[in-house]
Amino acid sequence: MKKNRYHSYLYYWLIALLLFQVSCKSLDEDPQSFVSPQSFGNSTSQIEAAYAASLNYLWRYWGGYGYGYGPFRHDDQLAGGNLNIGLDNGDGLWRMHYGALHNINNAIASIKAGNVKGATDEAKDLLLAQGLFLRAHNYFMLVRMFGGVPLITDETPDPIANPLPRSSIADVYNLIVSDLIFASSKLPESWTGEPGKPTKGAAQGILAKVYLTMATYPLNESSNYQKAADVALQVIESGNYSLVPGITDVFKLENKYGPEMMWSYNSTYDDIATDPQIWAPSVYADGGWGDAAIDTTFEHGWPDQVRKDAYLLLEWEGVPYTDFAEQTPFCKKFFFYLSEDDFNGYSSTMNWPVIRYADVLLIYAEAANMANGGPTDKAVDAINQVIDRANNYEENPLHPKLSTAMSQADFDAAVIQERSWELVFENADRWFDICRKRILDQVTARPDYLANFSEDDYLFPIPEIDLNLNELLEQNPGYSN
Repeated sequence: MKKNRYHSYLYYWLIALLLFQVSCKSLDEDPQSFVSPQSFGNSTSQIEAAYAASLNYLWRYWGGYGYGYGPFRHDDQLAGGNLNIGLDNGDGLWRMHYGALHNINNAIASIKAGNVKGATDEAKDLLLAQGLFLRAHNYFMLVRMFGGVPLITDETPDPIANPLPRSSIADVYNLIVSDLIFASSKLPESWTGEPGKPTKGAAQGILAKVYLTMATYPLNESSNYQKAADVALQVIESGNYSLVPGITDVFKLENKYGPEMMWSYNSTYDDIATDPQIWAPSVYADGGWGDAAIDTTFEHGWPDQVRKDAYLLLEWEGVPYTDFAEQTPFCKKFFFYLSEDDFNGYSSTMNWPVIRYADVLLIYAEAANMANGGPTDKAVDAINQVIDRANNYEENPLHPKLSTAMSQADFDAAVIQERSWELVFENADRWFDICRKRILDQVTARPDYLANFSEDDYLFPIPEIDLNLNELLEQNPGYSN
C-alpha cells in the first residue's frame, strides 16, 4: 500500500532530529552533514515533514486520537461517562494540539519569510494553504473543548518567554475562518498519488462545520447558518464527493480514500493505528480488549435498521452483546472491516475520519433549515440521502424519511439525532454537537448521572500545569485552580 506523503516525510523529519541530536554529542562532526534548526524549513520536503510531525501528535500508535477518546466519554454514546469531569480531563489533548501547532507555525513562518528554496509562488501558496488548513483544524478542536485559548501563530513571539492570556472565543474563530478561506482558495480538488493530504473540499467541509458551530453555542451568531449552508452546498454541488452506496461498505479499507472520506487521520502498514483490539469485545476473534464500549442506553434508542448492524457490533457468532463479558455493544467501524490477519496481527490500517460527505449533507440540512425558518426541499433531500442509505433504500417505519411538512424545531432535532447515529464515534462529533446545542442534560445516557451535571460541563478544564506556569491564564468556571 502506498504511504501517505505526509507519513513519508515524517521519517525524514525524525532522521533530521536524530542527526541533530547526534551532532550535539560530537563537536568534531562536520555540521554540513545534518539539518540544523536554523536551516530547517528551507525546502518543500522539510515543510511537509513539519506537517507530518504535527499530524503525528494527533494520530499515532497508542497516542493522540488513536487512543484519545476517553475525555469525550461523558457524551451519551460511550459507556462510563458519569459527568464527573476531573481536573485532568483533556490535558493530553491540549498538549498534543499545541505541540502540533508549534510545528505548523514554524513551517508557516518559514514559508512567509521566503526561506523555501526553489519553489514557485504557486508552490509556496500550496504549502501555506496546507499549513493554514492544519492550523485551523487544531484550533477548531481546541476552542470547542476549552473555549478561548492562547492564540499562538507564526507571528507570535516566543510564548515561553512571553506568556499569553487566553484569547476570546470570537478571536479564535476569526483565525480559523481566515485560515480555512485561504486554504479553500488554494488547495487542489485532489492530489495525484497523495490521497491523505487536505483538499479544497475538505477545507470547505470543515469551514461549513465551523460556521455551523459559530451559529450555535457559545457565539450564537445566527447569521452563520446561511454561511454554513452556502459553503456546504458548494461541496455538494461540486460533484467531487458522494455517499458510498452500500452502508456495509462505508468503512471497508478499500473506501478509506473513497468518494465519501474527505479528510482523515491516516494509517498505513508503515505507520499503523493503535491495536484494533481496543475497539473489540473480549469475545471477538482471538479476543478484544473492550476498551471502548457503547452505552446500552444509546443502543436501545437506535431503531432497528441495516446501519445499526453495520456500525455497531451487537453480537458475535450468535452470542448477543448481553452475554459478552462487558455486557455492552461495541463500535464496528474501526476494527470489524479489517482482515482477520490484520486484526490477529495487531496491524490496523484504518483511518479516523475528520470530515466525510455524510457529515456535509447533515451540516447542510441543519443549516438550511435554520437559515430559512424551516426545512427546504434541498435540506430534506440532503438528510434523506443519509437516512435512505441507513435503511438500505427500503421504507422503515421505525426510521422514516423527513419532509418539508415538519416544523423547524422538529427537523432540527431530527438532524442532530441523525448525526449521532451516522457519525457515531467519529472525531468526537457527538460531544461537540451536544455542547453547541446545550443538550447534555437532555441526552445523558443514565438519569443517575444527572446529579453530576452542571452548565460548566460544556468546557474542559484548562490543564493545571499551564495555569501554574502561566499566571495570565484563567481556569474555566466550575473547576478549582
